Amino acid sequence: MPTSPSLRERTAEAAAPELSGPPNKGDGRRTHPERAALLRRIGLRVLALAVLLGGWQLVTALQIWSPVLVPSPAAVWQALLETSGTHDGVRGYQGHTLIEHLGISLRRILIGAGAGVVAGLVLGVLMGTLPWVRVVLEPAVAFLRTLPPLAYFSLLIIWFGIDEAPKLWLLAIAAMPPVAVATASAVASAPTALVEAARAIGARRGQVVTSVVLPSALPEILVGVRLAFGIAYSSVVAAETVNGLPGIGGLIRDAQRYNQSDTVVLGLFAIGISGLLIDAALRLLSDRLAPWRSHT
Repeated sequence: MPTSPSLRERTAEAAAPELSGPPNKGDGRRTHPERAALLRRIGLRVLALAVLLGGWQLVTALQIWSPVLVPSPAAVWQALLETSGTHDGVRGYQGHTLIEHLGISLRRILIGAGAGVVAGLVLGVLMGTLPWVRVVLEPAVAFLRTLPPLAYFSLLIIWFGIDEAPKLWLLAIAAMPPVAVATASAVASAPTALVEAARAIGARRGQVVTSVVLPSALPEILVGVRLAFGIAYSSVVAAETVNGLPGIGGLIRDAQRYNQSDTVVLGLFAIGISGLLIDAALRLLSDRLAPWRSHT
């Protein structure tokens, strides 16, 4: 027995005379020129990385600056070895290995930024669909977006103490505005033809939002999510300035107090590399959920 078409399918059929998408360009497989271009990009990035490492090694070999200011690649590598296991009876850094410090920070980011993303999504939908809500909330969201995390972290410590709560609140507040702004803008600019077609076939307001508006706004929402996690990740050092050990930001702050620049640089590399991996995962998720959007 044939199943009835979904609201999304019926809306697309109803709006077909007014909306026509670009023709399908193949089955998604890479052609030979595309593979060659990909290999060239990878080769250029590897070459650029090799040049940077070579320049770094040259600067430290010439002793232009003190090793305390600019540690050598070998010193950073030694710091990686020492913080990744047990040496001379000392386990990692302050009793935790580097991967444990990083994992605790990632957990904080996942919980805090995840809550901020959910809150920003809800606020963005309300701001994009209800004009009076946008008038009321848009100034507050813009105000939060312009505040640096350290500006309100001290207040969060007064409110919630020095344990996990202020760190999670800081990451959530930092992650919420970009998602709210991106979602509100995308929802407000949903294709009018699709919205009117959905209403013409009897869709209720909630059905229009969930089946038409949000799917069309998904690419912009995912961009906001990527920005939110990037901002939250850059704020983790600020979030871990107080009672941040264990944590990668706390490791950096503690090593800075003792002029352990090799450990500081190692922590920065850990944040940067894991941040790149998180962003790549979010880009992959965006490609899967919104394959019609091309990345530049």
